[in-house]
Amino acid sequence: MTKRERVIRMSVEQPLWRALTGYRVLTLLYATGLFASAYDEYDRPGVAIAYYAVLAGWTLATLPRVQNAAACTKRFLAVDLVIALTGIVLTPWVVTQVHIDRGGSTLPSIWTAGSVLAYALKGGWRWAAFASTPVAAANLVERGHPARDTVHNVILVWVASIAIGYVVEVARASERTLARALEIEAATRERERLARDIHDGVLQVLAMVQRRGTVLGGEAAELGRMAGEQEVALRTLVSGGLVPLSRVSEDEAEGAVVRLVEEPDATGSVDLRALLAPYAGALVSLAEPGAPVELPAGAARELAAAVGAALDNVRAHAGDRARAWILVEDEPDEIVVTVRDDGPGIPEGRLAQAEGEGRLGVAQSIRGRLRDLGGGAELFSVPGQGTEVELKVPKDSLGKAERR
Repeated sequence: MTKRERVIRMSVEQPLWRALTGYRVLTLLYATGLFASAYDEYDRPGVAIAYYAVLAGWTLATLPRVQNAAACTKRFLAVDLVIALTGIVLTPWVVTQVHIDRGGSTLPSIWTAGSVLAYALKGGWRWAAFASTPVAAANLVERGHPARDTVHNVILVWVASIAIGYVVEVARASERTLARALEIEAATRERERLARDIHDGVLQVLAMVQRRGTVLGGEAAELGRMAGEQEVALRTLVSGGLVPLSRVSEDEAEGAVVRLVEEPDATGSVDLRALLAPYAGALVSLAEPGAPVELPAGAARELAAAVGAALDNVRAHAGDRARAWILVEDEPDEIVVTVRDDGPGIPEGRLAQAEGEGRLGVAQSIRGRLRDLGGGAELFSVPGQGTEVELKVPKDSLGKAERR
């Protein structure tokens, strides 16, 4: 059966790149508007026009470069910063002294901050500090003296870019942590699923071989002893969770990525009664509603498997001649399946002891399956009066369980 790969993509950083893209375009228009409004204060307007033509062409042509961290290369960042610094250094040569004295903007104006912010998003706060330093020096050279407004603007760009760079680093670390947490959760669910399948099949067979071999004696007893050893080893392996991971986590330009390799589930719905019918027999009675009990295919199979695990426990602990009754109830808000037997019951504390020994019949094959469906299992047992297992699955959780 073909497997499918489900990709969970998370990125706190990506919206910042989209904001930077818009910022560069808007600040280009702003710088051009400032030039047009103060045209009379330019001694060499032709040089300014040529610079703005280069700035506009560069900004529009490199918009794809500021879409994500992978596209924003070191070479692009270096050229982008050089263009910003060139505009700042050219300003005293193309404007009048009056423009400088009254605190007029440089040729690139606040467009320069976009270049610094690109460094911050790409490499974090250290890259931001590296890019802010030459911008600060160029602004001081352009003004000729450390005026209050110039120092204020320089410090503002410096602090803002470093802060954004730090936020980006924290966001990336958080995404990697979340990706790892999802990976561990997926591995845990896979381990529990394998534990249920192994318990329902291999462990039951090994336990039966051990019991029958002991009764038969001779070579069969030795075979039973070996089967018992393998059962213990397999229970230890399952309860220890030594399951290889079949997914990876990574940190790409679009954010942290988790890939989960899953077996495809059958689509559509099935009648739960049809899946429970094979359990009925001389010693097992099945009582069901007259109307179909429709459930999503995967949920129906898991619920039926939990019923099967409960019946396996009846045969294993109450004896081959114990009687059992299955009752299916289709309530308005939930599906309830009750499995009751006439065995000797379960001594108090026995379930906790069995789980500690790695016997996962109730913990995984029953409760684990119901938990994955958003439901639960309750066990009622009185010594000498049999055992009753009540399986409940809320209907509003079945769709969520199928999509998970």
